Amino acid sequence: MSLQNLLDFDAVQLGAWFAAQGEKPFRATQVLRWIHRYGEADFAAMTDLAKTLREKLVAKACVVPPPLLSSRVASDGMHKFLFDVGGGNAVESVFIPEAGRGALCVSTQAGCALECSFCSTGKQGFNRNLTTAEIIGQLWQANRALGRDPKGERIISNVVLMGMGEPLANFDSSVTALRLMLDDNAYGLSRRRVTVSTAGLIPAMDRLREECPVALAISLHAPDDALRDTLAPINKKYPLADLMAACRRYLEKAPRDFVTFEYVLIDGVNDHEHDAKALISLTRQVSCKFNMIPFNPFPGSGYRRSRPERIRRFVDILLRAGIVTTIRKTRGEEIDAACGQLAGQIRNKTRRGAQTARGMLEEQTS
Repeated sequence: MSLQNLLDFDAVQLGAWFAAQGEKPFRATQVLRWIHRYGEADFAAMTDLAKTLREKLVAKACVVPPPLLSSRVASDGMHKFLFDVGGGNAVESVFIPEAGRGALCVSTQAGCALECSFCSTGKQGFNRNLTTAEIIGQLWQANRALGRDPKGERIISNVVLMGMGEPLANFDSSVTALRLMLDDNAYGLSRRRVTVSTAGLIPAMDRLREECPVALAISLHAPDDALRDTLAPINKKYPLADLMAACRRYLEKAPRDFVTFEYVLIDGVNDHEHDAKALISLTRQVSCKFNMIPFNPFPGSGYRRSRPERIRRFVDILLRAGIVTTIRKTRGEEIDAACGQLAGQIRNKTRRGAQTARGMLEEQTS
């Protein structure tokens, strides 16, 4: 009989599992706290549980996060974790430290099926969705590795689902992980400090709005359908007019009063002045902020990073229109942890992601 990995359950699911074992509901809450609040995987160490329950848990359950293969720290403090998710695949998380706070960028899939032309994850295909245990396990492992600050607080104060993969294409596992992040008996993060990034899967955005609204980031990258069809083919199914309407709906229940539009600046592709002006028109009816991301090249991309002066002109146009706009500082390049450089490698297979979390950290704590 295989053991049940309790990292796969949120509070409701864990309570149902305990009830099926003939146990009282409060026992599930105790175990939830031990696993997520205290980072404990050994049932024998859960000292406020009855000995008979601990023995039952050893026989029927386990707490197994994805194994940590390696971790690397850059000179700027960026910390990259590599996790084995089986089948010759690995995924990565990146911790971005700031004064008094820090964000963890978490992956939700091994590979990605959306095939965005500027993202190497899409270039290399899709393997599978991660389980809830593999998603929340990245946070679980990173918390254990990073420890706590001198005041006893966790180092990780923010989480962004914008690592490798499209979170809303793995909706159920991603949302179960989100519920654990928000649960006061687990990680206790506020909805404002947890962000989901999506390329624009509109039906799933609407579901997220109803089931677990957190901060929202949209991978936009183009001001019109013709260009976005090329850069992000999902646009052919969910064009920009429909996406903007979905953003307005989402804001009705969002914990923040704006959507963040992520925009990778690619030299000569989407960085013209007319592109900036078109963005202003496109987003006029959506309360939003822009996070501009200088493209980080990867082998075979065929794209180049926009020149600094071109980036400045582009951003100035948005700022003059009254749109809050930031330029994401590139960090972690020496360990391939910058935006667009995540690379999970195991058995000579590489999986890359398109985002890191610095821009989200700045917004979540503003």
